[in-house]
Amino acid sequence: MADESKHDHERRGSLTGVAEGLANEDDAAVLAKMGYKQELRRNFSAVEVFGIAFSIMGLLPSIASTLAYSLPAGPAGLVWGWFVASAFIFVVGLAMADLGSAMPTSGGLYYWTHYYSSPKTRNALSFLVGYSNTLGLVGGLCSIDYGFALMFLSVIVIARDGEWTPSDGIVYVVFMCCVLLHGVLASTLSKVMGKLQTVFVVANFILIAATVIALPIGRASERNNGKFIFGTTSNLTTWPIGWAWFLSWLSPIWTIGAFDSCVHMSEEAANATTAVPMGILFSIGACWFFGFIICIVIAACINPDIESVLGSPFGQPMAQIYFDAVGKKGALGLMSLLFIVQFLMGLSIIVAASRQSWAFSRDGALPFSGFFRVISKRMGYIPFRAVWGCVFLALILGLLCLIAPAAAAALFSLAVAGNNMAWGVPIFARLVWGERKFKPGPFYTGRLSKPIACTAIVFLVFGILLSMMPVGGPDPTPETMNYTVVINCAVWGGSLLYYFVDARKWFTGPRTTLEGLPDDLTEEQQVALREGVQELDGEKKAQELDADKRV
Repeated sequence: MADESKHDHERRGSLTGVAEGLANEDDAAVLAKMGYKQELRRNFSAVEVFGIAFSIMGLLPSIASTLAYSLPAGPAGLVWGWFVASAFIFVVGLAMADLGSAMPTSGGLYYWTHYYSSPKTRNALSFLVGYSNTLGLVGGLCSIDYGFALMFLSVIVIARDGEWTPSDGIVYVVFMCCVLLHGVLASTLSKVMGKLQTVFVVANFILIAATVIALPIGRASERNNGKFIFGTTSNLTTWPIGWAWFLSWLSPIWTIGAFDSCVHMSEEAANATTAVPMGILFSIGACWFFGFIICIVIAACINPDIESVLGSPFGQPMAQIYFDAVGKKGALGLMSLLFIVQFLMGLSIIVAASRQSWAFSRDGALPFSGFFRVISKRMGYIPFRAVWGCVFLALILGLLCLIAPAAAAALFSLAVAGNNMAWGVPIFARLVWGERKFKPGPFYTGRLSKPIACTAIVFLVFGILLSMMPVGGPDPTPETMNYTVVINCAVWGGSLLYYFVDARKWFTGPRTTLEGLPDDLTEEQQVALREGVQELDGEKKAQELDADKRV
């Protein structure tokens, strides 16, 4: 009897992923409730979940990459735009943390959408959110690595005293090499990827500290006063001055837009029901606070002639700010550190993007899902094929930078609008259709949950509209046009067209990978799985499980 019991226990463990050392019983049970077997190794602690989000945000490189959106509103626009928009993003994070604590799974956004939506809308909306989130994350990888290429080349331009200008082709080659190297590293460093997030966070803070110390020292005799920093606005666009200030929000919206990576790491996080919400909130909070400090320092040390900074011959406003403060050699050193941190951002986001792509393939929604959903045990229980699928998709999307700067800027907006859509729909679905089905996890905002969700939805819709506006002003030329509306409507319209023409015949939402195996689970997991299946797929699925069990 003892041997038989031991054999049954080992068999149950192999079915849930516990026997392979992938997860503990509690985490496997939480995942089983959502109908999934543990397939990825849970080697991310709560600190490392925070680390992957914070390293993707890459605070200072991201602020540097988006100064063209914030500086046209003047120093006060840079500073207060960051503070106010970050506060709203924190509200979105609270709404997301409620959902992430209740149901932590790698495909969280489209999974929650399907779970909370009405029966008539859930399949279509889940399909839409899954594609929007997947392409938004790959768009984020493109924009980060494109920013890396520009920063890397700006160092060469500084070294040549501004007498060389890289062509679009050279920019793309650097971008391509960066993406390919990220694919190699994400594939080979899987066993230490969690630990590396701590290193990446430290690198971010070293860069922040170096900047916050070097700029004020270098500009000691030319620092701007408090009135300039906090009270001086300008408008280098042809929009009304108020709208120019709102456009400065695009900087924090893009920078802090990686907090959903915590959700995508859910199935690799130990104690995910608390690690995921804490990772979301601490990463947003850290960026809110330290980003505010960085913006103040930049505003204090920038050349008051902001237009000349934006038109820097170095191709990067931050390169000009560094050059003005610490000279050529100092600028070379700080910009080198800047693009290194930017490179680390890209490595972290390809990890998150591959997990979302893998989860969506696991549920059969992506083309060639059977190919991409395979887990490589040899490489450390990672979705190796999904990693390289994201790499090659990024290389294709990156070809936009060969067309025109306006087309390249659409990579940035694809990440903003695509992810805002993916975040907003599950929050809306829970609020409108699924409130009765919502069962709070260890983290819960209580009575404030509904007001928080409403505020988050309004802000996310506003963020989508912002990302689609021409930055320079109304009546844009083809060169200054914002093509976000074209690209994102193609993504959203194409996803829905694909669904209604073909995918509606076979896409039924998240699939239960444990289906048909209830006898082989622990009693706790059988109960959890039954509850999850009943809530996800209705009474029919539950009856099918009962029939399988009787057989």
